[in-house]
Amino acid sequence: MLSTCNSIVGGSDLARVSRPRFFNPKNPVFTTRRNAVVSGASLRTSPIMAVSTQEPKISEAGAAEQSPANQLRLGSLAADGFSFKEKFIIRCSEVGVNKTATIEAIANLLQEVSCNHAQSVGFSADGFATTHTMRKLHLIWVAARMHIEIYKYPAWSDVIEIETWIASEGRIGTRRDWVIKDYASGEVIGRSTSMWLMMNHDTRRLQKVIDDVRNELMPYCPKTPRFSFPEDNNSSSKKIPKLGDPAEYSVLRLVPRRADLDMNHHLNFVTYIGWVLESMPQEIIDTRELQTITLDYKRECQHDDVVDSLTSLEPVDESATAINNDNECFLHLLRLSSNGVEINRGRTEWRKKL
Repeated sequence: MLSTCNSIVGGSDLARVSRPRFFNPKNPVFTTRRNAVVSGASLRTSPIMAVSTQEPKISEAGAAEQSPANQLRLGSLAADGFSFKEKFIIRCSEVGVNKTATIEAIANLLQEVSCNHAQSVGFSADGFATTHTMRKLHLIWVAARMHIEIYKYPAWSDVIEIETWIASEGRIGTRRDWVIKDYASGEVIGRSTSMWLMMNHDTRRLQKVIDDVRNELMPYCPKTPRFSFPEDNNSSSKKIPKLGDPAEYSVLRLVPRRADLDMNHHLNFVTYIGWVLESMPQEIIDTRELQTITLDYKRECQHDDVVDSLTSLEPVDESATAINNDNECFLHLLRLSSNGVEINRGRTEWRKKL
């Protein structure tokens, strides 16, 4: 189930050192993210602000609010205090062969806004948005499911706004949702939802969300249930069948890189997205673009694991009425090369390029 990452439930350490001389207070909307984010790493390795013995102690939340990152970041809590919105400018390094942002880049931004949301309410930045109780008990969040739909990919220099919020999911975990908009037009260009479970960092065992943690989270959950996919027939919770073997397409013996490790020394969930897409046939990459991706995380992948990526065209369900019958759907499987143990299963849907 499991990819370690984060949000209030999740995020990743994507911060970069900025150069303040680029910041233009007269035109803050077009201050890029490399200016808007003063290195989170630098904030973790040095005090946020000096406090003398004569001055009152500043709370963690108050110190975070006064940090250079929060002063320059183009994001803030909504008026109701339940969701967080942040604007991003798509950088050239986030654009792929289609001259638009890649799905991995968008997933990274979903993580970024999630962790910024957590920081804004005073949760930890050094444990992937863990609450105070989680830090004491060595608990972390792990991704169990991720579903992303992109209706229009932003291009280089486009400005997008991402809104995110969390919700309790009974005793077993939490849900985090996102809505992505084109900032200039206000058009919704993407949506995402995810499920997160709690794991003990030391034992690597899952456990229920304890009351102390739930009580820390509940003040930041919308009182009325809110879903990024409110439609009854949405595919965000659709069960993914396991891909049979032999698969039509495969790329074998993928090896995690050091750069794939997060601050918990485990593979970031965006790495799995790249591995899934690695075995897509080139013809589909050339003629279509990814509209929907759903991943179920079954097992935590370690740095020394070697992984096979398998892909096959999804069998057509004759009993189902396809809304987008021109789209092509694929099933995916990530497994350990050594023993065939399933790590992740996925489903993708591809539309024709315009």
